[in-house]
Amino acid sequence: MGGFLLRKVGAALVVLLLASVLVFLGVRAIPGDPAIALGAENRDPSVLAAVRHKYLLDRPLPVQYVHWIWLAVHGDLGTDQRDLPVAHTIVTRLPISLELAFLSMLLATVIGIPAGVIAATRRGKPSDYAVTATALVGLSVPHFWLGLLFIVWFAVDLHWLPASGYVTIHDPVANLEHMLMPCVVLASGLAAILMRQMRSSMLTTLSADYVRTARAKGLSERSVIWRHALRNSLITVSTVIGLQLGGLISGVVIVETIFGIAGFGELTVEAVNQRDYTLIQGVVLVAAAGYVVVNLAVDVVYSLLNPRIRAAGARS
Repeated sequence: MGGFLLRKVGAALVVLLLASVLVFLGVRAIPGDPAIALGAENRDPSVLAAVRHKYLLDRPLPVQYVHWIWLAVHGDLGTDQRDLPVAHTIVTRLPISLELAFLSMLLATVIGIPAGVIAATRRGKPSDYAVTATALVGLSVPHFWLGLLFIVWFAVDLHWLPASGYVTIHDPVANLEHMLMPCVVLASGLAAILMRQMRSSMLTTLSADYVRTARAKGLSERSVIWRHALRNSLITVSTVIGLQLGGLISGVVIVETIFGIAGFGELTVEAVNQRDYTLIQGVVLVAAAGYVVVNLAVDVVYSLLNPRIRAAGARS
């Protein structure tokens, strides 16, 4: 297990280093002069020269990258156009998006996995068709349309929930009221994917030899499903959850914009609209690090669910 984790952490660090290079070069490839954007569109030669010197834009690209990544490792992502620390801005906005993503993932998991199990164990019955149809609808409805529909229904017409904004966790009731609609919108697509994947994985597992052996020993159907088949089925589903992080992050950007939540997603949109190069570098690097960390966590969960992974790691 230790060798397995060591290899995975090493691979994650390599991926993160390559991602930082791509982020740095990608920002430099944006059309236009970054000095003009960072100087608030001031084209005075003396101002542009000062901006280039401040952000090392007058130095070769390798020097710029080494300086940037060295500071990033120590928690310094530079300053944005307003001369505010990028790291502080991200730390202020990121918890909001993390809460939204966590609640959405939790809701999607609570709905998707049991629904997939029910559909698999009742294959060909009305409940199976209902789950499949619901999953198809969840995959087909765009986040922005569902979000606007929820605002019209529950905020404008019924006055049940606030239409926009965010309240900190210090007021749990108000926080939940503001996060409920965005979480449901985000969870709809992910829950549909988990439903379909769980159904497919359970159908494969239920036809395995060890499941037939468990039934032959006289175990109850409930014990066979929830104690034997479910664990192996979750191996594939845990991988799918990690792979869906990209869709969740892009969905957060859309949902935060619709519901007026000042989180990490909205910060990304602001950075792009304002062509704030330093801020863009920071948010994209943090997003890439999030991908790497989540994929590493999925690998760890996969090894915990599959003893063969742990055995291979121990032998190595």
